[in-house]
Amino acid sequence: MELLFDSLHSAFLLFISLDPDLFEIVGVSLTVASLSTLIASVIGLPCGFLIAFKNFAGKRFVITVLNTLLALPTVVIGLVVYSFISRRGIFGPLELLYTQKAIIIGQVILIVPVIATLTIAAISRIDKRYRSTALTLGANELEMAVVIFLEAKYGIIAALIAAFGRVIAEVGISMMLGGNAKGFTRTMTTAMALEYDKGEFVLAVALGCILLAFAFFINMLFHFFQGRTDIDAV
Repeated sequence: MELLFDSLHSAFLLFISLDPDLFEIVGVSLTVASLSTLIASVIGLPCGFLIAFKNFAGKRFVITVLNTLLALPTVVIGLVVYSFISRRGIFGPLELLYTQKAIIIGQVILIVPVIATLTIAAISRIDKRYRSTALTLGANELEMAVVIFLEAKYGIIAALIAAFGRVIAEVGISMMLGGNAKGFTRTMTTAMALEYDKGEFVLAVALGCILLAFAFFINMLFHFFQGRTDIDAV
């Protein structure tokens, strides 16, 4: 217990002193997670919307695959992406390995199913009478889609928040594809693992506290927008 309290005290001093190494690591994490979420949303939102909005053969199978991918381990994604971007891989000449781009690629793969699945859930909760009413009023298919999208906006925002929370806390992809290079690909989670291995707990505890604060804030936002979705559904 004494070690924990001493580490917490030292971590607090490190934080209030605006330690550059600490905030550099936090900045890398936020940059990579934000870009991953942005790119994944461009892919996942349209996919989720189309799957929920359209009826087609194999729809249930596609949804089952997406639900299965939600449990895909980060190390598996890391191995697959590594095999493509390593020197002997197809995209080896692009020299993506051990860069932020490599981490972003892996994280996008990780959270596209999250965004798509939660978008499907949000769209599916919208009363079907909205569609029929929009069509009755003369709306075309695109205008009807916009109406449905706006009605499901809180659920969609919650999906994006959940996806961001997933990548900000992951470690496997960042470690395997980023290489944990100081000032470039070292994220909060990989730095915590490194500091633990070195037996230096102060920076690890400080980063852990920041990560917990992010997790708390993200969960508060998620539950807020989920609550707004429930209110709209009523």
